[in-house]
Amino acid sequence: MSNADIYARKLIALLKDFTQDWDHEFEGEMDRSTKLLGDLSFESIDIIQLIVAIQEDIVGAKLPFEKLLMKDGRYVDDLSVGQIADFLAANIGG
Repeated sequence: MSNADIYARKLIALLKDFTQDWDHEFEGEMDRSTKLLGDLSFESIDIIQLIVAIQEDIVGAKLPFEKLLMKDGRYVDDLSVGQIADFLAANIGG
């Protein structure tokens, strides 16, 4: 199992806990292709809270999340679990 797969599992567990009380339409299992906005109905404040939770619960340090959240000076439209997991694998010394 790759580091990205390990982070994806940790991220999915965190997202399930994070969204358990939400009233959203998402059905099925979360996986690497699950989108924060498109599937889980995240809002911008939810993404900020998720980043804080990732830094506290998974990473234990600050990471350059602006590299994940911005592309060509603009915010990305949506993020998948896989994109976040790949970012964590690439930015956490191991």
